[in-house]
Amino acid sequence: MNKNVIVAVVLGVLILIAALQAVQLFTLKGKLAGGSGSSTGVATANAPVQSSGGGSDGGAKLPPNINNLPTMVGGC
Repeated sequence: MNKNVIVAVVLGVLILIAALQAVQLFTLKGKLAGGSGSSTGVATANAPVQSSGGGSDGGAKLPPNINNLPTMVGGC
């Protein structure tokens, strides 16, 4: 078999795989943008989230040596 034919077939298969993955990506993006968690199988939990901010609004009491730590480390 000719070497150029083999390279062309492999290239065609790779392009076909890339096209299929692009279609799958766009359909997944459409499902997620729709906001329907049941169609994608993603479960959403409505549990309350406790903030760990630097406020003193009656949360867990911290030891005195770590009360004055900055709330942001490294600019995050």
